[in-house]
Order: sequence, then structure tokens, then C-alpha cells
Amino acid sequence: MRDLDEFEDALIERFRQHPVLAGTARLPDADFTALLLQRRFVSLAFTPSYDLAIDLLRDEAGLRIARAILREEYPDGRGHTPSHREDMKEDLLRLGVTREELVASRPTEATRRAIEDAFELIADAGGSDDADLRLLTFLRFWGEVLVSVEYEHLWQRMAPVLTGDDGRNRSRFYYPHYVHDAKAHPLTTVSLLSATHSDRLATRISRLLTRPESRDAFRETEERALHLKTAFYDQFLPALDRVGAPQP
Repeated sequence: MRDLDEFEDALIERFRQHPVLAGTARLPDADFTALLLQRRFVSLAFTPSYDLAIDLLRDEAGLRIARAILREEYPDGRGHTPSHREDMKEDLLRLGVTREELVASRPTEATRRAIEDAFELIADAGGSDDADLRLLTFLRFWGEVLVSVEYEHLWQRMAPVLTGDDGRNRSRFYYPHYVHDAKAHPLTTVSLLSATHSDRLATRISRLLTRPESRDAFRETEERALHLKTAFYDQFLPALDRVGAPQP
């Protein structure tokens, strides 16, 4: 399974080098705000994506892991604790995004396509022979591993604002998700004691990778997930073009 880890790590590095992610610090404030507002719509699609996949999963162990992760998005059944989406809103407000900007924001065509294509990929995965493997692989790579890579880059821009003078990290959404969504262990060494969402899903995925065709399904699903993420960030390439090449 080491070859699959190497394949996956290469995809992660390719995403990490996307010009918009790598150039986050160079984005003008208005463009960075626009990126965050559009990324918010993708984040809002996280829970329905999990729900869609859960409807199509048949593997009971995988279902339990997916359900547990989804329920963490709404920590308090009595309504006293904000959801993770509300935590995101609070971070955005601290970053200077106004309520008026939240009200006025609408998903762009590229953002709508990124969301709709994710739903389409889940539906396609559910109809395949390797449905359980494909669905869990997509949830893990699109919804956890690559999200951590995104927030890793965004956090570098956010940290000065969301870290207080006392050094205390005040992020309620972006930094916690950067940490608990990450791939912390290779597929070959994950265990039930693994703490991150990515690794918890990987414990089941590694057991489903038993046939050669399963490995092909894993690779194909991750490549398609990466394409969705890349296409979303491509819409912000003109913002980098406007500021020109980085200074040596």
C-alpha cells in the first residue's frame, strides 16, 4: 500500500503548489475576502455531501465513521452550542468580513460547478462496483485531506488577525479544521486510535483496498477530487495576475 501513499502524497503536493494557494499572501484584501466568501459556499456543501454519501454507503463500519464525523459538525443537540458553520462565520467576522458582505455574497458559476460536480461524483461513486471504497475515499480526500491543505495556506494569511496579542489562537473554525482534518499517518499505519478525520476514514479504506481494481478506483477517485478543488481555485488566478509575479 506504500505505492498508494506515494501517489496520494504527490497529489497533495500538487494541490499545495496551486498558484492561488501558494500565493495567498499576495492576494489583495478584497480578493482574499472574495475567496473566503466563495469558499464558504463549498463549506456549506460539506454536510449535504456527507449525507448523500451516507445514503449510498452499505459498509457498516464505514457508515459509523461517516456518521460520527457528520455529527461533530453539530456538537449540541439542544441548540446551545454553535455549529461548525457558525464558527466559520465568527472567524470571517473577526477577519473583517462584514455581515453586509455575507448577505450580498452569491456563489459564482465556478463555485456552483464545484459543488454540483462534487454531488455528481458522489452519485457516480454510489453506482459503481466499488461504491463503498469510492465513497469513503472521496469523503476523506475531498472533504478532509485537501481541506486541511487549503486551510494550512489560508491560515498563514489569517494567523496575524486571529492570534491575539497574548499569543492565544482565537480561530474557532479554520485552524481547528486545519488540524483535525489532516492526513497524520500513512494508509499503512493508521489505527482506530488515529485522531484526525482523515485517518479515521483511512482505517476503513485501507481494509477495502484488497483487490487490484480497488487500487485503480482509489486513484481515480482521488484524481477527480483534486480536479474539483483545483477548478475552484482556478477562478482566482486573475487576481494573482493583477498583482504580478512575486518579488525575488
